[in-house]
Amino acid sequence: MLVTLCKSKIHRAIVTEAELYYEGSLTVDVELLKASGILSYEKVQVVNVNNGERFETYTIPGEANSGIICLNGPAARLGAVGDEVVIISYAEFDEAEAKNYEPTIVLVDKENKVKKIIKGHLSPGDPFEEEPGNFSRMNKPGQRPLGK
Repeated sequence: MLVTLCKSKIHRAIVTEAELYYEGSLTVDVELLKASGILSYEKVQVVNVNNGERFETYTIPGEANSGIICLNGPAARLGAVGDEVVIISYAEFDEAEAKNYEPTIVLVDKENKVKKIIKGHLSPGDPFEEEPGNFSRMNKPGQRPLGK
């Protein structure tokens, strides 16, 4: 039997562009793709932290070191510039492989530059903010506080 696991993810990247009149997909800085192990044209799930939208698309490589995260085509309706997104790739493993598999997690800064690469799982309470206890990136002005 095969199981589907998180292969890798780019955690809390900031959307820098949204291009409605494009054929579709998600443009991602090629350096982020390399760091995460996500391939160009690989199917990914995008989770918008700000509005809860989830959608599937594929990646296309963007300019290296540009920090670009661009929602293209219809996906541009599912987010806005400044939104935080998690970009997740998946892979299938047999049960024996799955027991020992560790995903690659790329944490980024506010300019979508690699801050840290984690091999393994983020656990509740793992630090990903610049300052411990600073959750300012989690709730935008006018947004309902998380957990309420």
